[in-house]
Amino acid sequence: MAGFERIKRLLGRGAPADRRAVPRADLPRGARVLVVDDSSTIRAVLGKMLSQEGHVVFKAPDGETALEMAQTEQPDLIFLDIVLPGMNGFAVLRALRRDPATQTIPIVMISGNLQATEQFYVQRFGADDFMKKPFGRSEVFARIQHLTKTGRLVIRERSHDETPTHTDTELEHDAIPDIAMPDPHDLFR
Repeated sequence: MAGFERIKRLLGRGAPADRRAVPRADLPRGARVLVVDDSSTIRAVLGKMLSQEGHVVFKAPDGETALEMAQTEQPDLIFLDIVLPGMNGFAVLRALRRDPATQTIPIVMISGNLQATEQFYVQRFGADDFMKKPFGRSEVFARIQHLTKTGRLVIRERSHDETPTHTDTELEHDAIPDIAMPDPHDLFR
């Protein structure tokens, strides 16, 4: 029976037209998320994943910009790459944790380096979670779900005066092919 369902899905029958269009019922929506990565591809793909789920996404290409944006935008969550030009992700993490205005924001560190030492330092410096590159949709939303269930991710109510200064446009989203965003775990279900 499972094989028949897989064939129906491959042929486009029996499954939603686009699983990304179906909202995840167990996750919060409307979070302000700062994505910090020197790779424009990672910023674009992660930004698209998050905004498709109803989150407001801000992007920073380096640590200095990330610190400024964390102050001005007051995100609910930060995805922070470890290897950045100039100020690295660990220095950004330390600065965010020392600043009273940003010290409670949950931070998920991301890295393509598979060394366990990075995970150790991430925990030691106060990150809330760690995610390895490459990652898929289910990995990203599992991190958000974990932070929500543990009470670390709380989406703050904001007044209408607190509108974002810059978010992605629909043209930027359309330029990112959905094929760049598959979840490796979903490919063979």
